[in-house]
Amino acid sequence: MSFATQSIHAACTAQMTLATPLGALLLARTERGLAGVWFEGQKDHPRALPAPQRSDDPLLNAAAAQLAAYFAEEATRFELPLDLHGTPFQRSVWQALLGITPGQTRSYGDIARQVGSPQAVRAVGAAVGKNPLSVVVPCHRVIGRDGAITGYAGGVDRKRALLALEGVAV
Repeated sequence: MSFATQSIHAACTAQMTLATPLGALLLARTERGLAGVWFEGQKDHPRALPAPQRSDDPLLNAAAAQLAAYFAEEATRFELPLDLHGTPFQRSVWQALLGITPGQTRSYGDIARQVGSPQAVRAVGAAVGKNPLSVVVPCHRVIGRDGAITGYAGGVDRKRALLALEGVAV
């Protein structure tokens, strides 16, 4: 279990499961905001969280509604309070991902330069892979320098589907 996942386990106050065209998503929140969005079977999926399933939670319902609108191609952005759990470097990478416009992509090198560590391409790749907020923090928009569709914790097929949903030719 990753540092971020362990931290979310400790702070999680409620959870919800959402059916999507790409499989079930587990949504998790803390007192501060949305902390986790994982596809079933995703790498670093937290499995059982020690928090109640809450279909009446306002933040989880807002996240579910915005994700449903995203998958229905009715929305491309998320307006949710986030609680990013990770190392300072990981959080800087995830903040950079939030700046990638829907329908656009960036390379790992682009992100490394953006966070002020141009030589840290592999570390950026590792941070992208540990992103606990799939779809909402758009790690699927990061591709190889040559345009190759590289790994995705939720599976490369899902990454291709998310990019296609946003109009990126894959």
